Amino acid sequence: MADKKQERRGLGRGLSALMADVDVAEQTSGDTKPQPRRADDQIPIEKIEPNPDQPRREFSEDDLKELAASIREKGIIQPLIVRKNPARSSDYQIVAGERRWRAAQMAQLHEVPVVIREFSDTEVLEIAIIENIQRADLNPVEEAMGYRQLMDRFGHTQEKLATALSKSRSHIANLMRLLQLPEDVLAYLRSGALSAGHARALITTDDPSSLAKQVVDRGLSVRETERLAKQPTSPTPKAKTRTTEKDADTKALEGDLSANLGMKVTVDHKPGQEAGNVTIRYKSLDDLDEICRVLTAMPRDESR
Repeated sequence: MADKKQERRGLGRGLSALMADVDVAEQTSGDTKPQPRRADDQIPIEKIEPNPDQPRREFSEDDLKELAASIREKGIIQPLIVRKNPARSSDYQIVAGERRWRAAQMAQLHEVPVVIREFSDTEVLEIAIIENIQRADLNPVEEAMGYRQLMDRFGHTQEKLATALSKSRSHIANLMRLLQLPEDVLAYLRSGALSAGHARALITTDDPSSLAKQVVDRGLSVRETERLAKQPTSPTPKAKTRTTEKDADTKALEGDLSANLGMKVTVDHKPGQEAGNVTIRYKSLDDLDEICRVLTAMPRDESR
């Protein structure tokens, strides 16, 4: 827990300052023409190496070949962001732009344009996560996990991420809610068998795994999935009562709490009464640590 608290103290540079270096258009092989950034220098390609802690491990060979063809024709539009290699001061380490660096090698370039910055190891990891979130080909689970990492590791709030990444807070909150789903449903999301719209309809159901399989097997649309999710799973009066007693405000509160904590939160509040129960379901000891951290950080009402 001590290590987590250390990371949560935040970076001296701040997320907005980091975004100023990373918030550039990724070079593609299409017709998009982003405004090029002025490079600090041209560095021999053999003097540059990737960051060993880069979260992204998979690079499509076909995409790299396509980008290499674009680089042969147009050159590298956006320079790589690099820092001095911590192990060898004469060399450099990639902070952002490993995909362009790989494609440049395929295009047989001898030098590449770079922007040189001073970043700590922690800042490099944060930038790598941000750069991955900005990729257009991310599936909803990968994007949600990126937001979760930025919040868990660096203490960023949804509001702060929304502002820095030019996303709406509801977009971030809705994606992070998807992480409440079972792993088999998340697998459907990763593969594209389910869309984020399908998955959102399943979050509040009692058996999302079974319903997800039905949706995939029957090829249901999002609207059809929403209707399926509203059908009672049991004909017993008890189940029917439970589904009707929660109002829209309570469900919205559950969604906000779940998104903020990254865990399943259930609010049981009987209409007309002041008391109720809040249940937080955690999946690991790290999650329990996070709950304890949030609760102990809350200011106490001394009047009670």
